[in-house]
Amino acid sequence: MSLQNLLGISLDAVSPDGAHAARLLAAAERNILDAQLDELSAENRFDAAYKAIMQLAMLALYVKGYRTLTSKPGHHQTVIQTLPLTLGTSATQVIVLDALRKQRNLSDYSGDLVPDSVVVDCLANARDLLDQVRKSLALDQHNRPV
Repeated sequence: MSLQNLLGISLDAVSPDGAHAARLLAAAERNILDAQLDELSAENRFDAAYKAIMQLAMLALYVKGYRTLTSKPGHHQTVIQTLPLTLGTSATQVIVLDALRKQRNLSDYSGDLVPDSVVVDCLANARDLLDQVRKSLALDQHNRPV
Protein backbone atom coordinates (compact mmCIF):
# COMPACT_ATOMS: atom_id res chain seq x y z
CA MET A 1 0.00 0.00 0.00
CA SER A 2 1.13 3.54 -0.74
CA LEU A 3 -0.49 6.84 0.13
CA GLN A 4 -0.94 7.52 -3.58
CA ASN A 5 -2.98 4.30 -3.92
CA LEU A 6 -5.45 5.59 -1.30
CA LEU A 7 -6.23 8.84 -3.15
CA GLY A 8 -9.94 9.17 -3.75
CA ILE A 9 -10.67 6.07 -1.67
CA SER A 10 -9.80 7.27 1.81
CA LEU A 11 -7.34 10.12 1.21
CA ASP A 12 -7.37 13.47 -0.53
CA ALA A 13 -4.33 15.44 -1.73
CA VAL A 14 -3.54 18.76 -0.02
CA SER A 15 -0.87 21.42 -0.26
CA PRO A 16 0.78 21.53 3.17
CA ASP A 17 0.86 24.90 4.91
CA GLY A 18 3.32 25.53 7.72
CA ALA A 19 0.85 27.58 9.77
CA HIS A 20 -1.76 24.83 9.61
CA ALA A 21 0.82 22.22 10.59
CA ALA A 22 1.97 24.37 13.53
CA ARG A 23 -1.63 24.72 14.77
CA LEU A 24 -2.17 20.96 14.64
CA LEU A 25 1.06 20.35 16.54
CA ALA A 26 0.17 22.95 19.18
CA ALA A 27 -3.33 21.48 19.58
CA ALA A 28 -1.88 18.00 20.09
CA GLU A 29 0.53 19.33 22.72
CA ARG A 30 -2.34 21.06 24.56
CA ASN A 31 -4.34 17.84 24.54
CA ILE A 32 -1.39 15.92 25.97
CA LEU A 33 -1.20 18.49 28.79
CA ASP A 34 -4.96 18.23 29.38
CA ALA A 35 -4.71 14.43 29.53
CA GLN A 36 -2.43 14.83 32.55
CA LEU A 37 -4.96 16.83 34.61
CA ASP A 38 -5.87 14.61 37.56
CA GLU A 39 -9.03 16.59 38.26
CA LEU A 40 -10.56 15.34 34.99
CA SER A 41 -12.34 12.02 34.78
CA ALA A 42 -10.51 9.07 33.27
CA GLU A 43 -12.80 9.29 30.23
CA ASN A 44 -11.94 12.95 29.60
CA ARG A 45 -8.22 12.36 30.10
CA PHE A 46 -8.44 9.42 27.69
CA ASP A 47 -10.35 11.55 25.16
CA ALA A 48 -7.69 14.27 25.32
CA ALA A 49 -4.82 11.78 24.87
CA TYR A 50 -6.64 10.00 22.04
CA LYS A 51 -7.40 13.33 20.35
CA ALA A 52 -3.69 14.18 20.52
CA ILE A 53 -2.87 10.86 18.83
CA MET A 54 -5.32 11.65 16.04
CA GLN A 55 -3.99 15.19 15.61
CA LEU A 56 -0.40 13.94 15.43
CA ALA A 57 -1.30 11.19 12.97
CA MET A 58 -3.21 13.71 10.85
CA LEU A 59 -0.22 16.07 11.00
CA ALA A 60 2.11 13.30 9.80
CA LEU A 61 -0.24 12.63 6.89
CA TYR A 62 -0.71 16.36 6.20
CA VAL A 63 2.98 17.17 5.87
CA LYS A 64 3.22 14.37 3.27
CA GLY A 65 0.51 16.15 1.25
CA TYR A 66 -2.59 14.16 2.23
CA ARG A 67 -5.61 14.25 4.50
CA THR A 68 -8.28 11.71 5.24
CA LEU A 69 -11.65 11.95 3.58
CA THR A 70 -13.68 12.64 6.71
CA SER A 71 -16.89 12.28 4.73
CA LYS A 72 -16.21 8.55 4.51
CA PRO A 73 -16.38 6.18 7.48
CA GLY A 74 -13.17 4.88 8.97
CA HIS A 75 -11.01 8.00 8.82
CA HIS A 76 -9.58 7.37 12.32
CA GLN A 77 -8.62 3.85 11.28
CA THR A 78 -7.10 5.15 8.04
CA VAL A 79 -4.95 7.76 9.73
CA ILE A 80 -3.64 5.16 12.19
CA GLN A 81 -2.95 2.60 9.46
CA THR A 82 -0.96 5.12 7.39
CA LEU A 83 1.49 5.85 10.25
CA PRO A 84 4.07 3.32 8.96
CA LEU A 85 4.10 5.28 5.68
CA THR A 86 4.16 8.74 7.24
CA LEU A 87 6.36 8.25 10.32
CA GLY A 88 7.79 4.76 10.00
CA THR A 89 5.74 3.66 13.00
CA SER A 90 6.07 -0.03 13.83
CA ALA A 91 3.30 -2.52 13.15
CA THR A 92 3.20 -3.26 16.88
CA GLN A 93 2.47 0.37 17.72
CA VAL A 94 -0.21 0.54 15.02
CA ILE A 95 -1.93 -2.45 16.66
CA VAL A 96 -1.83 -0.68 20.04
CA LEU A 97 -3.15 2.57 18.57
CA ASP A 98 -5.94 0.70 16.81
CA ALA A 99 -6.90 -0.94 20.13
CA LEU A 100 -7.08 2.57 21.64
CA ARG A 101 -9.32 3.61 18.75
CA LYS A 102 -11.65 0.72 19.54
CA GLN A 103 -11.63 1.68 23.24
CA ARG A 104 -12.55 5.22 22.23
CA ASN A 105 -15.49 3.91 20.23
CA LEU A 106 -16.72 1.86 23.20
CA SER A 107 -16.43 4.86 25.48
CA ASP A 108 -18.06 7.32 23.08
CA TYR A 109 -20.81 5.13 21.66
CA SER A 110 -21.57 2.71 24.49
CA GLY A 111 -20.68 4.77 27.54
CA ASP A 112 -18.08 2.25 28.70
CA LEU A 113 -15.80 3.45 31.49
CA VAL A 114 -12.11 3.82 30.72
CA PRO A 115 -9.76 2.18 33.24
CA ASP A 116 -6.90 4.33 34.55
CA SER A 117 -4.42 1.84 33.08
CA VAL A 118 -5.81 2.54 29.59
CA VAL A 119 -5.55 6.30 30.18
CA VAL A 120 -1.89 5.86 31.14
CA ASP A 121 -1.29 3.72 28.04
CA CYS A 122 -3.03 6.20 25.75
CA LEU A 123 -1.06 9.12 27.18
CA ALA A 124 2.23 7.23 26.82
CA ASN A 125 1.40 6.49 23.18
CA ALA A 126 0.47 10.14 22.55
CA ARG A 127 3.82 11.25 23.98
CA ASP A 128 5.66 8.65 21.91
CA LEU A 129 3.89 9.76 18.74
CA LEU A 130 4.74 13.39 19.57
CA ASP A 131 8.41 12.40 19.79
CA GLN A 132 8.15 10.59 16.45
CA VAL A 133 6.54 13.63 14.82
CA ARG A 134 9.18 15.97 16.23
CA LYS A 135 11.95 13.71 14.91
CA SER A 136 10.24 13.43 11.53
CA LEU A 137 9.85 17.19 11.29
CA ALA A 138 13.32 17.71 12.84
CA LEU A 139 12.00 19.78 15.78
CA ASP A 140 13.24 20.00 19.36
CA GLN A 141 10.95 19.91 22.41
CA HIS A 142 10.22 23.63 21.90
CA ASN A 143 9.21 23.04 18.27
CA ARG A 144 12.31 24.76 16.93
CA PRO A 145 14.14 23.23 13.96
CA VAL A 146 17.20 21.19 14.99
